[in-house]
Amino acid sequence: MTQLVHQLIFQSAQREPRRQALSYQGVGLNYVALAQMVQVAAAAWVHNGLGRGERLAVFMEKREEAVVAMFGAAAAGAVFVPVNPVLKPDQVAHILADCDVRILVTTRERYNILAAALATCPALRKVIVIGPMESLAPPDGQQLLAWRDCMRDAPQLAPHACIDTDVAAILYTSGSTGRPKGVVLSHRNLVAGALSVSSYLSNTPEDRILCVLPLSFDYGLSQLTTAFAVGACAVLLNHLLQRDILDAVQHERITGLAAVPPLWMQLAELDWRHAQRLRYITNSGGAMQRHTLAALRKSLPYTQIYLMYGLTEAFRSTFLAPEQLDRRPDSIGKAIPNAEILVLRGDGSSCAPNEPGELVHRGAMVAMGYWNDAQRTAERFRPLPDRLGGLPVPELAVWSGDTVRCDDEGYLYFIGRSDDMIKTSGYRVSPTEVEEVVYATGLVAEAAALGVPHATLGQSIALIAAAMPQGAVDSAALLAACRQALPAYMVPATVEIRQTPLPRNPNGKIDRKLLADQLAGSRCEP
Repeated sequence: MTQLVHQLIFQSAQREPRRQALSYQGVGLNYVALAQMVQVAAAAWVHNGLGRGERLAVFMEKREEAVVAMFGAAAAGAVFVPVNPVLKPDQVAHILADCDVRILVTTRERYNILAAALATCPALRKVIVIGPMESLAPPDGQQLLAWRDCMRDAPQLAPHACIDTDVAAILYTSGSTGRPKGVVLSHRNLVAGALSVSSYLSNTPEDRILCVLPLSFDYGLSQLTTAFAVGACAVLLNHLLQRDILDAVQHERITGLAAVPPLWMQLAELDWRHAQRLRYITNSGGAMQRHTLAALRKSLPYTQIYLMYGLTEAFRSTFLAPEQLDRRPDSIGKAIPNAEILVLRGDGSSCAPNEPGELVHRGAMVAMGYWNDAQRTAERFRPLPDRLGGLPVPELAVWSGDTVRCDDEGYLYFIGRSDDMIKTSGYRVSPTEVEEVVYATGLVAEAAALGVPHATLGQSIALIAAAMPQGAVDSAALLAACRQALPAYMVPATVEIRQTPLPRNPNGKIDRKLLADQLAGSRCEP
C-alpha cells in the first residue's frame, strides 16, 4: 500500500513502466525514467547536506526539473516547498526565510532576478541552478551549483528514514491579513488526497491531465499526485493566453482539466468543438458562476463537470457529481471519499438542515497546521467534540471559516467565507449572491462585491467590475438589475468600473484584499 508521496511514482513505474508519466513542451517521460530521476535527485539532495525534515524550495515555471526536485526531496526524507513563479523577489525571500529553506532550486533567469534578495535568507546554504552557469555570482555565504552537475555526480546514498506522518510539503497560501502562511502537509495528507480525488474522478492510466495551475497551489499540485496515483500522464503547461490551453487540450489529447472560476470564465468563451477527448473538467477555488457553467455545458456536451470545494488546510473537501448539475447547480456537493464534512454552530453542536453554520472537515486530509505559527494553528485546527465516546486523544479537525448549509438530502451549499462576508444593516450578505446577479446581466467581464466601512450601516456594499473588451459599462443598468433581483440591503451603494482585468493573487483568484485596500486608500484621499 502506498504510504509516502514519492511512492506514487515508484509504484506506477512497477505497474506501468513504459507509460508516459510527464509531458513537457511535446517531450514525454515514462514512469521508469521519472522514477530513476527522482531517486537520483534524492541522493543528490542527501549528498548536498539536506537533512531529514529540512526544506528544499523550488522556484521556477512548471517543467520536468521542478517535478523531479520536489518528489526527490520527498524521497530523500526532506520537505519540498513549491514557490509560485509569479512572486516577486521579496515575497520569495520571505517564504525561504520563514521555513528556513536549506536548498533552493531555480533557473538561471529567475536566479538573476532573485539573487540580491537571497541575502535575507540566513538558513539557505546552496542554490541549484538550471541552465548555463557562466557569469553567475553566488550570494555571500551560499554555494552556487549547476543542476546538471548535481544530478550527474550524485553518489548512491540512502535516503533519510521517513514515515507517513512526517512532513512532506509546505504550501504557502495567501491569508486575509499579513504575509502568506505555510500549510504543513504530511505524506499521509498528500497520498490520501490523491487516492480520494482519483477515485471519484475515475482516473485511469489512460488519462492525460493538463496542469495549468501553479504547483504551489494545492489544487495545482493535486493534478500531479492524482495522475501519479493511477499511472496517468501529467502534461505541464505554462500558458500565456487562454488559447494556449485550448490548443494544448487538442494537441496533447487531454482528458482532464482543472481551473479556477476566473479562468473558466475566460475559457468558456472559446470554441471547444475539437476537444472531444476531454472526459472531465473540475472547478475549485470559488463558485463557478451560473452563466459560465451553462456556457461550458453547451460547448462541452459530452464532458463531465465536477464542481468542487476545497481549502489548502484540508486539500479537498466536497464534490458535486456531474449527474446532479441539473438538480442543484449551486451545490458544492457532498464529502469526498475518506472525509467527513460537518456543519457546526459556534458552540460545536450540529446545525439543523438548511441552518447556516461553519464547514468543518475531519479525516486523513486535514493538514498538520501552519508552519511556525502556533496561534493561527490553534485557531483553525481544533478538537472535535468526542462523538464516539472515550477517545484518549481528541481528534483535530480543520474549521474552515466558511459558512455553508446542508439540505435535507445531505447536499452542501456555500454561503460565504467569514472574512469575506459583508455585514450591513444587521444582515450578513454573501458577495457571491451579489456577483451572480451582476454576471447574469452580461454587462461585465468580472465583478467583486466588497464591504466597506459605513457610519450607520456598519458596512455598505461596493461593487468593482471590469468592463468587457468591447467598451464601456452602463453603471445605471447594473444597479437597476441589482435592484430588480436583490433586496434593498444587498444592492451596491457604489459601483466602480475598470477598463482592465481585476487583480489576481498568486493562485489566480480575484485579490479581494488588494481591492479592499485600494478602496480604503481612495476613500482616504482628499
